[in-house]
Amino acid sequence: PVPAPGPSKRFTRSTTDKWIGGVCGGIAEYFGWDSTLVRVAFVASILLPGPQLLLYLALWLIIPRAR
Repeated sequence: PVPAPGPSKRFTRSTTDKWIGGVCGGIAEYFGWDSTLVRVAFVASILLPGPQLLLYLALWLIIPRAR
């Protein structure tokens, strides 16, 4: 017998674990990571050249909010 598929995982912004927009909390929830580590990695990435803030803002607009 084939097991029934479980509930599908959706990539959403967190409404319970958020500081600004819930993007880092949503990433942490989706991958099962600690949200503090995701936030620290994001802040550390700000020190590198690149469009990190624009990416965060784009994800904030694109990723739906959790219900």
